[in-house]
Amino acid sequence: MKKQSINFSKFSSIKIGDSYEVSILEDCSAVYKDAYLIGSCNNILIGTNPPPLIKLSKKYDYIKIEDNTLKIGAATPSGKIASFCKKHDIANFEFLSHLPGTLGGLVFMNAGLKEYEIFNNLLWVTTCEGIFLKDEIEYGYRFTNIKSPILEATFKIEKGFNIEMVELFKKMRQNQPSTPSAGSCFKNPKNDYAGRLIEAVGLKGLRVGAMEFSKEHANFLVNHGGGTFDDAIYLIQEAQKRVLNEFKIKLECEIAILDTRYMLS
Repeated sequence: MKKQSINFSKFSSIKIGDSYEVSILEDCSAVYKDAYLIGSCNNILIGTNPPPLIKLSKKYDYIKIEDNTLKIGAATPSGKIASFCKKHDIANFEFLSHLPGTLGGLVFMNAGLKEYEIFNNLLWVTTCEGIFLKDEIEYGYRFTNIKSPILEATFKIEKGFNIEMVELFKKMRQNQPSTPSAGSCFKNPKNDYAGRLIEAVGLKGLRVGAMEFSKEHANFLVNHGGGTFDDAIYLIQEAQKRVLNEFKIKLECEIAILDTRYMLS
């Protein structure tokens, strides 16, 4: 399996991490068990002891219409998908205009904005362990039980790309900071919001080193430049501890923490 050295302080959206060797997955004949598939690193916080890492080959970056379905390779960026759907007047993918990531990661975590989720129009997923119909997959809010690298996803096609929806999604994200982050730090608990809870326990705007729970949106852990993994972990654990003590709610990480010492949830 080919390898590539990746500097995560430049590659990851939160701008934290050293340079590590990442194996490039060309096909499923190579060993991928126990390795973490990193995608475009938009929701990843990598530590100093990461697990084995893999990344899909660029051959999985494609979009095609076939048998009246939309087939998308798992390495395809969200912006490319949104542009393709706009060009071909395909509906229900407008939210991807303002949601970073590649298709595999978006499917793996059932990404979305509010009720608009990637699984809404999914038909089946092709993985290294075979094809799984939507009904064969357990999924929910920012969750799936997919255990094998995703190679491709197939979606139903509905006509009518809605530019007004693109503007709506843009407004929905206007309160999110532009400072480097890994997106939402925690999943929203049922009937509540992680940002509200973090603010309620006095952590909004708390800064340790260069890391801070953003003053713009408390559920965004931002890096003001030179932030470290240890400072990020301190803030994450502090939020979980305070919210649990105050509200008896366990905050579950939405970002993936890649360090064998922690592997937080």
